[in-house]
Amino acid sequence: MAKDILGEAGPHFDELNKLWVLDPEVTQQTIELKEECKDFVDKIGQFHKIVGGLIELVDQLAKTAENEKMKAIGAQNLLKSIAKQREKKTKKQREVQQQQLQALIAEKKMQLGRYQVEYEALCKVEAEQNEFIDQFSFQK
Repeated sequence: MAKDILGEAGPHFDELNKLWVLDPEVTQQTIELKEECKDFVDKIGQFHKIVGGLIELVDQLAKTAENEKMKAIGAQNLLKSIAKQREKKTKKQREVQQQQLQALIAEKKMQLGRYQVEYEALCKVEAEQNEFIDQFSFQK
């Protein structure tokens, strides 16, 4: 009975007569677990490298997106600035055009006044000539 207990829990000999404390089956399972753990650690390392590369790529894309966003904001501000400048120019152009039209109206009014005076003078001359013709006709 002591041999059975010692046989179950005690030392074991393999084919090469090496002394083992653990059961050969448990030893084999331990070796397999060790290899699986090594494979798992290797895969975790590869995963870590892949994730690191992905994070770098995402960071680069984020920086690029931020740069493009800043460019777009700058372009938008530039367009607003140009629109305001055009609006100011347009307003100034309207004011200048209005002043030019008012000057033209004043000039035309003065010309109208001259034409009215000339018309009245010509009417007076016509009346005088008609009167002269009438007097000349009566004398004959």
